[in-house]
Amino acid sequence: MSTKVLCVIIIFVFSTVLRPMNRSKITTVTEFVLLGFPGSWDTQLVLFSLLLIIYILTLLGNGAIISAVIWDQRIHTPMYILLGNFSFLEIWYVSSTVPNMLANFLSKTKAISFSGCFLQFYFFFSLGTTECLFLAVMAYDRYLAICCPLHYPTIMTGRHCATLVSLCWLVGFFGYPVLIFLISQLPYCGSNIIDHFLCDIDPLMALSCVPAPITEFIFYTQSSLVLFLSIMYIFTSYILVLRAVFQVPSAAGRHKAFSTCGSHLMVVSLFYGTVMAMYVSPIYGIPPLMQKIVTLVYSVMTPFLNPLIYSLRNKDMKCALKTVLCSMRRSQSS
Repeated sequence: MSTKVLCVIIIFVFSTVLRPMNRSKITTVTEFVLLGFPGSWDTQLVLFSLLLIIYILTLLGNGAIISAVIWDQRIHTPMYILLGNFSFLEIWYVSSTVPNMLANFLSKTKAISFSGCFLQFYFFFSLGTTECLFLAVMAYDRYLAICCPLHYPTIMTGRHCATLVSLCWLVGFFGYPVLIFLISQLPYCGSNIIDHFLCDIDPLMALSCVPAPITEFIFYTQSSLVLFLSIMYIFTSYILVLRAVFQVPSAAGRHKAFSTCGSHLMVVSLFYGTVMAMYVSPIYGIPPLMQKIVTLVYSVMTPFLNPLIYSLRNKDMKCALKTVLCSMRRSQSS
């Protein structure tokens, strides 16, 4: 099943089933208000312009990596196939929040429908989970390439790579529907104001009229397991990679290994550092504005910086991007 078909089915289910069942529970809240970032109208325009530029550059940067992986035959290897899929994921991830944020900057009501809020909630967490799994698979690829170079071609085949990519998408998208559906069925009969720029677990649970400790516990346990297991696997892989790198006799070989792994480690540190600061550490003492900034870093800035990190530190990717640009110029001139 393709990603597009999967997303269409999910949207259909949420839009046709979720809302009617909520009415049967006599839920009075039909929409939520996302306060976003505070400020005057001029401040909102400045934030809108800045975020729009970042969003466009994010789409262009990740799109350029996808184009390079597709068009340049020299980088049709598992490492770059994973990177191309990761860039595709980043486009979806940033698009799950930024378009609504842009609309809210120019809106007076800043409202989002009930179904739209839970759709955003679902896609945001599903894509975030998929990103964690992709980073772990990319670490696995680097471990095999550096620690088991002789067996790498026979283990990391095209079929094996496609299986890993498919598993990342499937596990990410089928991990949260039931939990988010249960949260959506809670009665929301009081305030509908969310002091955030997206629909997140904590503000939604705070607005519910009835506590759901079991659902909340399962949700946080599942999210924590995904975070901790993936980051532990990544760090274990790179400890073994570093040990293997230091055993490489030539300085050139060590430099090449560090350059290919360094980009991935920078992305991992940026993403996991901010996510864990938000969802693992106690957030009740963190001011709402700081929560928004931390969320903005891992949901918007990380997808924006990833193409720069991977392209600037990777010689093969820079050559592939130059090839794509040159072929585009030749096609335009002809």
